[in-house]
Amino acid sequence: MSKRVFFFLFLALASSLCLHAQEYVYTEASSLTLTGKLFPDTPNPYHRVDTVKYKGFTKSENRQVRESSGIAVAFCTNSPEIRVKTVFGEKETPVNTMGVSAYGYDLYIRQEGRWLWAGAAAQNKQTAEVTLAASMNDEMKECLVYFPILSEEYSVQIGVRKGSAIQALPNPFRHRIGIFGSSFTHGISTSRSGMTYPAQFSRSTGIQLLSLGCSGNCKMQPYFADALVDAPVDGFIFDSFSNPTEEQILERLFPFIEKLSSAHPGKPLIFQRTIYRENRNFNQASAKKEESRIHLVDSLMSIACARYPDVYYVFPDATAPDHETSVDGIHPSDHGYGLWAHSIEKAVMAILFKYGIQ
Repeated sequence: MSKRVFFFLFLALASSLCLHAQEYVYTEASSLTLTGKLFPDTPNPYHRVDTVKYKGFTKSENRQVRESSGIAVAFCTNSPEIRVKTVFGEKETPVNTMGVSAYGYDLYIRQEGRWLWAGAAAQNKQTAEVTLAASMNDEMKECLVYFPILSEEYSVQIGVRKGSAIQALPNPFRHRIGIFGSSFTHGISTSRSGMTYPAQFSRSTGIQLLSLGCSGNCKMQPYFADALVDAPVDGFIFDSFSNPTEEQILERLFPFIEKLSSAHPGKPLIFQRTIYRENRNFNQASAKKEESRIHLVDSLMSIACARYPDVYYVFPDATAPDHETSVDGIHPSDHGYGLWAHSIEKAVMAILFKYGIQ
């Protein structure tokens, strides 16, 4: 190929790329409506906790609270196509969670009053651009895009077709209920980031859950309690008995309750029993350990509910009758997480109703 021909081919390619780039207009997600954020004013808007302000986290905990699990952006657009351009910080790529959930995006569009799934995509690159939906009509659409559960983002930009409108949607969820929990709350083993049980609960009820799931690290640590003390919430839900040892539960449960009750007087503190893990089916050692921990927690929570007027204990269930809702023997599948969200809905909504949260 002659240099002249190569030069003109290069110009044609460059021109094509420029035209492609000009077809879209990008808006930083933080300038729209972010939902699901426990702390609204972190220096990086896609971090869940300000790790400069709050200290004591281990290296893995520090990374996890900078991950965006539970955060979503709400907006309206009449664009026939929706894209996301991301500059990532740290990312995790576990074997038991799909990449679309770990470092991808999950789009829902409201149709006839309910959130209907519209698209999901991921690219395992530090600077990535993905298309979530295409070939849609040009009517205004109410959109909700869930962020990755195991990634840190420096920039998230929503792309729409040039000439299309995009504007912030008023927060589609009501109230502010913090939810602090284990890998279950974090969303490990989900296929998409919108399939965590807090996300499914919020779409079903309209109640905004502000997720602080920390895989393997929700153990009622005092420094986590120090952060939760400052959280602007109307109440809390806890998945706090899946990670700690019995010794840690005995040592930390009542100080944890007392610190949060004092900081948030008259607000509900709803604790969840840990779910049944399928690795107990034939593993006798695992079954014995889980049964012992659950028995201890049941006993302690009986005391806690009698002692503290705003403490409650609910019983989630992520197990289908055929026991086919586990991914790895520990974490539920999307369907299992759906069962979990549904199983606590009636009890949690009844408790929240007592506090005027509905």
